[in-house]
Amino acid sequence: MIRRWIYKNMPSQEDVYRLGKEINVNPYLSAVLLQRDINDFDSARDYFRPSLDHLHDPFLMKDMHQAVARMKKAIDQYEKILVYGDYDVDGTTAVSVVHSYLKSFYPHCDFYIPDRHAEGYGVSEAGVVWAGQNGFSLIIALDLGIKASEMVTLANHKGIDFIICDHHLPGARIPEAVAVLDPKRDDCTYPFKELSGCGLGFKLIQAFSRRHRHEHEIYEYLDLVAVSIASDIVPISGENRILAHFGLKKLNENPSPGLKALKEIAGIKNELDISGVVFTLGPRINAAGRVAHARGAVELLMAKTEEEGNALAGKVNLKNDLRREFDLTITEEAIAMIEGDESLRTAKSTVLFKDSWHKGVIGIVAARCVEKYYRPTVIMTESNNKITGSARSVNGFDLYQAIVSCGDLLEKFGGHKYAAGLTLDRSNLDAFCKRFEEVVAASLTEEMRTPVVEIDVPIQFDAINQKFMQILKQMAPFGPENQKPVFDAKNVFVLNSLTSFKDKHLRFLAGQEGNSYVFNAVGFDLMEYYEPIANGNRFRMAFTIDENTFNGNTSIQLRIRDIKFD
Repeated sequence: MIRRWIYKNMPSQEDVYRLGKEINVNPYLSAVLLQRDINDFDSARDYFRPSLDHLHDPFLMKDMHQAVARMKKAIDQYEKILVYGDYDVDGTTAVSVVHSYLKSFYPHCDFYIPDRHAEGYGVSEAGVVWAGQNGFSLIIALDLGIKASEMVTLANHKGIDFIICDHHLPGARIPEAVAVLDPKRDDCTYPFKELSGCGLGFKLIQAFSRRHRHEHEIYEYLDLVAVSIASDIVPISGENRILAHFGLKKLNENPSPGLKALKEIAGIKNELDISGVVFTLGPRINAAGRVAHARGAVELLMAKTEEEGNALAGKVNLKNDLRREFDLTITEEAIAMIEGDESLRTAKSTVLFKDSWHKGVIGIVAARCVEKYYRPTVIMTESNNKITGSARSVNGFDLYQAIVSCGDLLEKFGGHKYAAGLTLDRSNLDAFCKRFEEVVAASLTEEMRTPVVEIDVPIQFDAINQKFMQILKQMAPFGPENQKPVFDAKNVFVLNSLTSFKDKHLRFLAGQEGNSYVFNAVGFDLMEYYEPIANGNRFRMAFTIDENTFNGNTSIQLRIRDIKFD
């Protein structure tokens, strides 16, 4: 697949030299830092040396005072508190953090996760009714609730108060809850807007602990917060970067029993970074709510002993195996449907429906189809006598606006630019498929159909040494808005040891004309370049820089993103 290389704007040579001298780094790294708005000694210090002291005062968030006061009243009057959260990783980690914290000193609390299949996303009527029947008078909603005005009203009629902690965009109406914590509210001046749902739960207990207990108590939950930040793909900047830094440290050095057991069952031996969490722990936690009930994930994440953690991790891992089977089978069926139909193969979008597909994995299947065909995709199945769909997009295409254009055919929809969900009546299926393709065809450009490799700076191999690597490692954690830097080198050639593995990956010793430095290079899913580079052609290479440990020896390795021939 052809990929389009986009170069970030290069800062001025004067600024590159000034910052490099000020913090003692080479010009390639100072250029990368300037691109990330690290432009002087103070901002560099904060970036390279995150501190929990730099977290914002939680009481800067609108309604935080009311939230803490209502929690304290509930505890003083021995009310029953229900911690209510979404069934994905962000929701289950949020529930685990807040419920574990409360349970550590207050016995009259429980948690509730809606059933993905029977209740769907959000605060459900079934959940509110259950809370009323079981004597709860305060619900703390996490990672959902910002659009639950009707359910909050229903709860009020039953004598149940709500505290909402949500990070999604509000609608026109803010629910009439005791407190609505959402930095994305227009009337909230909280300095950081991109907290995860679990991050918001953490700010709630931070505020409560500052006012009524000891703040150091909450730091034991930072590993769960880091898992939420990684899995919910929120920006690794501001408070998220601080929370992720310390959360990953705890996850790697002293994880909670549940996460420790999950790491062991996943066979994780090396240190986990953001990407590692996304591809190993995240899917396993998510699987509980995808193919069964997410209560199992919360019980695992709140495990108190290694024995309990090991037993629950085994159950969650079995759910992940089942999820993987569904995922692979449905992906194969989806690809077969596209390849077997000329109109689907040549369409500008992918829109597929099969009533037997598992609702819990259609989002994963949509993402897999985008990887293969690189076009906006909607995968749909039947659930509760309705059609439900999960949609994914490509770089630059506003999927949410495309779905808005089909809104009159839908009963419910929500999401953002690159991912969305929808529900419709079966009678509107054909019309939706036709309309969505028309909307995409009218606005999807050829540029959008081409995957992008974004490059930070060009580099010479002889600039890459151990000091360079040590500084680069300190730029972690990497993720959205703080991605691992991508470099571009010209006049690269295969020195020796060109091999392929698994019939789709490349490995070789790379050299560069004009200097004597050589590095091991590995390229995943780049087998298409084997023949041209085997013939001795010089090429340009886009790559990130990693460390690779093998047989106790650690060396610098270049991970190839793409290759071009001039």
